Amino acid sequence: MSRILIVEDEIELAEGLKDNFEFDGYDVLITHDGESGLKMALVDAPDLILLDIMLPKKSGLDVCKELRAKGVKIPIIMLTARGQEIDKVLGLEFGADDYITKPFSIRELLARVKAVLRRFPDSSSDNRSSKIKIGKLWLDFERYQAEDDSGPIELTHKEFEILRYFRENKGQVLSRDQLLDDVWGYEHFPSSRTVDNHIVKLRKKVEIDPQQPRHILTVHGIGYKYID
Repeated sequence: MSRILIVEDEIELAEGLKDNFEFDGYDVLITHDGESGLKMALVDAPDLILLDIMLPKKSGLDVCKELRAKGVKIPIIMLTARGQEIDKVLGLEFGADDYITKPFSIRELLARVKAVLRRFPDSSSDNRSSKIKIGKLWLDFERYQAEDDSGPIELTHKEFEILRYFRENKGQVLSRDQLLDDVWGYEHFPSSRTVDNHIVKLRKKVEIDPQQPRHILTVHGIGYKYID
């Protein structure tokens, strides 16, 4: 069963779409603003997103752009009421896979959804990308998902990037300056204390006993080392 996330601020429209898609056999999530839509896309990993352009808190175009910048490849169909060419062009340039202009028929929308899902078979629930074990967490770096034996665990984008960097440099001693340069980048100006604070928080999520870490180790006077 494919899961669809509907991000639409017109509540009656969103509920109507939900009913129709559920009747057609889909698992459906809905939300009504861009910020929560972005979070749900990252946490719940739907197979397709129906994303309105005009949304409160964060526009659909910004949500689409941010998801693609994070490497999220979930197919996106943009919904627009204005029908202006610039919206369609920007949506496609920002990484949308299709668009449909309001008002539309539910039959046409269902056909568009099925067509997009056929083009992206790897996005289906039965073909989730493999997860990587780090400590007590299972991580999906493509979808920015994390879970342990108790269920989903919320990690920030930066925490994912730190763990990705540790994984790519497993067994190597990494200085705080290396982490700052390669994870935060030169355009930011955090201090070495920023690294330490993030490591403290990560150990609480990764380690069985954060006071006696087995995976994210401190190398005194230098920085940190990750081991399986």
